[in-house]
Amino acid sequence: MASGPSLDSWLIAADNALRTVSGVAHAGRPSPAAEVDPNLPPDLRRRSAPLMRVNHVGEVCAQALYEAQALTARSAEVRAQMQQASREETDHLAWTAERLRALGDRPSLLNPLWYAGAFAIGLVAGRAGDAWSLGFLVETERQVEEHLAGHLDRLPAEDRASRAIVAQMKEDEAQHAEAALAAGGAPLPAPVRWLMRGASKMMTGTAHYI
Repeated sequence: MASGPSLDSWLIAADNALRTVSGVAHAGRPSPAAEVDPNLPPDLRRRSAPLMRVNHVGEVCAQALYEAQALTARSAEVRAQMQQASREETDHLAWTAERLRALGDRPSLLNPLWYAGAFAIGLVAGRAGDAWSLGFLVETERQVEEHLAGHLDRLPAEDRASRAIVAQMKEDEAQHAEAALAAGGAPLPAPVRWLMRGASKMMTGTAHYI
């Protein structure tokens, strides 16, 4: 049984939070859009930018969730799994931030709020136990995968750069869900899943504009 998080762990978590909300994120993998022409007409940029802002918010929340779940994990194995997922989500964070800049737009003004809320939810999930925490990861990633599929339907066909990023994100989220399920993730009760969907709709609806 792993002990509770140390002071150093909390300090590292605080540093990661500051890096996330301040926009300092570096991808470990090249962006899927690196070799795709990023230039779009203004009308198509205006269609793509809000969707990519929502996707960027999702990655801010993912950083917070996995950071909190790693802090509260009971076993070293689950902690390592959360940290690995967080590192891969950092790629998504950097890719979406870079794409927003290319589209001439900005991240959500409410990112500190989104981060704080997601971190609190991650703490609750982690303290419920590793099986529930892994189950929360499974459900989160499945809902995100569904959300990204919807964005692939809505992004302009001409915006190949944004579409390449979203497609790779969708593939990664599916892998995270499968890994968490294989590690022993417990199915969440239906009311929890419904609550998660409601919170997600509120976040995405707000981040589309703010």
